[in-house]
Amino acid sequence: MHEKSGTRSLKTVWTLLFSLVWIVPLVWVVVRSFEPDGGGGYSLANFASAWDAAPFPIYYMNTIEIAVCVLAVQLITSTFAAYAFARFEFPFRNALFMVYLVQIMVPPEVLIFPNFSTIGDLGLVDTKLAIMLPYFFSAFGVFLLRQAFKGIPIELEEAARISGCNTLQVIWHIDVPLAIPTFVAFGLVSVTRQWSNFLWPLVVTNSDDNRPLSLGMSMFAKTTESSAQWGTLSAATLLVIAPVLIVFVIFQRQFVSSFMNSGVK
Repeated sequence: MHEKSGTRSLKTVWTLLFSLVWIVPLVWVVVRSFEPDGGGGYSLANFASAWDAAPFPIYYMNTIEIAVCVLAVQLITSTFAAYAFARFEFPFRNALFMVYLVQIMVPPEVLIFPNFSTIGDLGLVDTKLAIMLPYFFSAFGVFLLRQAFKGIPIELEEAARISGCNTLQVIWHIDVPLAIPTFVAFGLVSVTRQWSNFLWPLVVTNSDDNRPLSLGMSMFAKTTESSAQWGTLSAATLLVIAPVLIVFVIFQRQFVSSFMNSGVK
């Protein structure tokens, strides 16, 4: 008993140490963003300076539009694909699922050149659709939702079919409501991915009208006026990451619950 207690305490200490590695830079950014570069207490001046120095409203709207549209399409494609792999019987189902999951193991950077060539052929360079298009299908989302659907008792679906529900109604009224925590978790992963996406938008966009926050922040940090102003840079950084942090804090319980219940360890 004492040995197990000691092991648990050691794990707690290590967890706290690792958490400090992540939280200390965040605390520094928060404190520094409220502290003027010239000293003299704390104020919101850095946020005003950062907001006026770059078109952050445009960056915000672009990022929100990209993240919401990508998530909406991913939820549709991933739900139907996951349900097919979880419930339908067809030849080579498991082999096809493994092939489908290869997408998870392929680094996005490997696909930049073929994707850019395709986007160029479609005439979509420097558009928000060009940023979104490669992410409309998510193998990770299919994997996560498939695990959730397989954990739902088949008897519930059979009862719904006896009541006259077709496949779409079964998915909408049975599987989707019972897999809400998994949908929330995948939504957080998807939105965070698009919120921090940098390399692909850098390749396919040329103007502020289509740039997301991550790319806009990079352009802002390179300007001569802000390169030595750590308070302004910290405020701009906080403007970029704050929405994601707030959303994660709100939905963290569902996020953890989905991974605990879906068999992802």
